[in-house]
Amino acid sequence: MYPLIKKFLFKMDPEEMHHRTVSALKLADKAGGKALLRSMYQVDDESLAIDVCGIRFPNPVGLAAGYDKNAEVYHALSAMGFGFVEVGTITPVAQSGNEKPRLFRLVEDSAVINRMGFNNDGAEAVKRNLHHYETAGVPIGINIGKNKVTPNDEASSDYEKCLDILYSYGHYFVINISSPNTPNLRDLQEIESLKQLISSIQRKKAELESNGAAKKPIFLKVAPDMTDEHMRDVVHAAVDEGLSGIIATNTTLSRKGLASKAYVEEAGGLSGLPLKERSTAWIKEIYEEIGDQVPIIGVGGIFNGEDAYEKILAGASLIQVYTGMIYEGPGIVKSINTRLLELLKRDGFTNIKEAVGAGR
Repeated sequence: MYPLIKKFLFKMDPEEMHHRTVSALKLADKAGGKALLRSMYQVDDESLAIDVCGIRFPNPVGLAAGYDKNAEVYHALSAMGFGFVEVGTITPVAQSGNEKPRLFRLVEDSAVINRMGFNNDGAEAVKRNLHHYETAGVPIGINIGKNKVTPNDEASSDYEKCLDILYSYGHYFVINISSPNTPNLRDLQEIESLKQLISSIQRKKAELESNGAAKKPIFLKVAPDMTDEHMRDVVHAAVDEGLSGIIATNTTLSRKGLASKAYVEEAGGLSGLPLKERSTAWIKEIYEEIGDQVPIIGVGGIFNGEDAYEKILAGASLIQVYTGMIYEGPGIVKSINTRLLELLKRDGFTNIKEAVGAGR
């Protein structure tokens, strides 16, 4: 049915449409609609289950950060068949984000430009929403960032505050320093700044765990707009400093090859189909650089099972969608998982883990 209603939905302002779908998911959660969502969208097959960083994922298809910013609907999203849900990006203090409009569809390119600016209700409010995260039935990741007003030389304190408040309320954490929509945030990817930031985060993690908190893996989300040399340095710094994994990649500032005429000059990060090849290439290069030292979560331009499988063969243990769901609808998870089962069988794999990096 989604192709029939998409024309109507796409006449709405993109951000308004997002708020309405979140409201609909809240209603489904309260009205007992999760059972219906499960019957419509879930694919249960052990061939898709995978252990990553000691966490069991029922399937490799997750929802990227940016959709459930305040951890309001992750239960309903898990019922839609996602193997995991990443909430956020969350900052220590609530902030409204950048001025509107700040979200744009590039329909001809199956893409989106956003400059949301980490709009969220703040870590304390999100903490309340995450009190029952363990009942979601799938792993819940927490993506954390710094407030816009926090200078870069004090950024580590914001990430530490988020960990202090939220560490007991998720299965894994993600350090977001790669969004292009917070001024100068990507400067934290410079190697010395990155090492100092990771070191301070690791000290906070060790402190929390020494006081009785369960161990949680921490991933670094990287930007696609670095040089090969810089990306290698960033990845090795993350591994050397003891982070648990890499998420590749965030949105891009590039506008190369776009067919759309409207909105291409808008500032912000581009996601969707134009990012597919770029993100897959980075996954392959990162996997070749670090092998299976730490897992990779692949994200960028995934619209179907072939796109997902391509990233898994390149080295991603898990993958995430977001823009693909905007264009393909809620059935995208079932479609991807169903096709992954067919592709695994075709290639003689009995489990998704066997396919990770097999195409390099």
